[in-house]
Amino acid sequence: MPINILMPALSPTMEKGNLAKWLKKEGDKVKSGDVIAEIETDKATMEVEAVDEGTIARILVPEGTQDVPVNDVIAVMAGDGEDVKAAASAGAGAAPAAKPAEAPKPAAATPAAAPAPAAAPAPKPAIAPAAAQQAAAPAAQANGHARVFSSPLARRLAKEAGIDLGRITGTGPHGRVIARDVDDAKSGKGLKAPAAAPAAAGPSIAPQGAVAPGMSDKQILALFEPGSYEVVPHDGMRRTIAQRLTASVQNVPHFYLTIDCDIGKLLAAREEINAAAPKDKEKKPLYKISVNDFVIKAMAVALQKIPNCNVSWTEGGMLKHKHSDVGVAVAMPGGLITPIIRKAETKTLSTISNEMKDFAARARARKLKPEEYQGGTTAVSNLGMYGINHFTAVINPPHASILAVGTSEERPVVRGGKIEIANMMSVTLSCDHRAIDGALGAELIGAFRQLIENPVMMMV
Repeated sequence: MPINILMPALSPTMEKGNLAKWLKKEGDKVKSGDVIAEIETDKATMEVEAVDEGTIARILVPEGTQDVPVNDVIAVMAGDGEDVKAAASAGAGAAPAAKPAEAPKPAAATPAAAPAPAAAPAPKPAIAPAAAQQAAAPAAQANGHARVFSSPLARRLAKEAGIDLGRITGTGPHGRVIARDVDDAKSGKGLKAPAAAPAAAGPSIAPQGAVAPGMSDKQILALFEPGSYEVVPHDGMRRTIAQRLTASVQNVPHFYLTIDCDIGKLLAAREEINAAAPKDKEKKPLYKISVNDFVIKAMAVALQKIPNCNVSWTEGGMLKHKHSDVGVAVAMPGGLITPIIRKAETKTLSTISNEMKDFAARARARKLKPEEYQGGTTAVSNLGMYGINHFTAVINPPHASILAVGTSEERPVVRGGKIEIANMMSVTLSCDHRAIDGALGAELIGAFRQLIENPVMMMV
């Protein structure tokens, strides 16, 4: 009997993947453990190994196909002793899991004939389309609350993406909203304009030409001259970043604490440590500590000193973590990723430094494993190398905090009534107010400053 090869779930949250490359072709024999394909997730490219032995009889999903649902059949294999042609014929009868993704058609190619909504001289015409949409919406109720029929998966996906189900056009049976509709809505397809509020007397106070939230692609493109822009389709990573950070800002109540740190002692210690670093056979140092390595270590130890900040919020209860697993934002083409330094409070600066170099290299090559970037208890985002002296960062759930680190620079400070020059660095802690209150967050950033200003205390 032919063996179906399915699109694997490479992480707990994966629902679709891109079939980047086949490493075996039809007619090739494989054995258990052979790498047969490369699958792209939103964050990494991973190799898929064969589970059974046999011969690849038919490939149903060609390489380059995007958004293949998990558990869809991507190829058929003939087992040992089976007729390969018969297995291929059986596979031919099965519908392909997915068609190669078509490049999104820029709306600019078919510019909207209608003028931008802001050009309407009076509110009355703008209300009519919204009313028409309300009338067309399935199962609209007289009490003013529209009931939207949807699948459980679609409801969960819409909640994670921060999209109102009532704005999604359902293509399932009887107008039911299904998972595919939510995916389309993320890119603006099938997304209805927000329902208009009851008309009030007098003209609208919205400024002329203002872009309202939730505008469709067609409405936005109508504001610009055709041919004056280029449409660059979103890739999976950019879509995921947009969805998660939008959900974070909408669902996580952020507050921010900023503090200045004198890192003069840290810079002196860093210079001494790097100067004393042992050399390899090629006389290259075995490690080179950066300021960011000190930041990671200090944040990890600070969480151990203030354990009530080393938490994750869940609706059922607070998760209090035993170890400080610190995510570190790494920029990569098309987005960013946060590999995790596990048990960072227990690791030396040289170990943290070498782990980060390895993570950064593999992150840019999209070779990180899901367990290397999922989870964590906090994160560090450092833009100091770009000359940024202050910024705020968005929390990446399930973290309850993230530390934004600015550049170190010489600043005048007053000590004992005298003005002196010191190497100062500003850091801003973003906190999830559900899990960390203001005073508790102040304790955490205070503990961090004490450690970063006195790095020898990290070793105690």
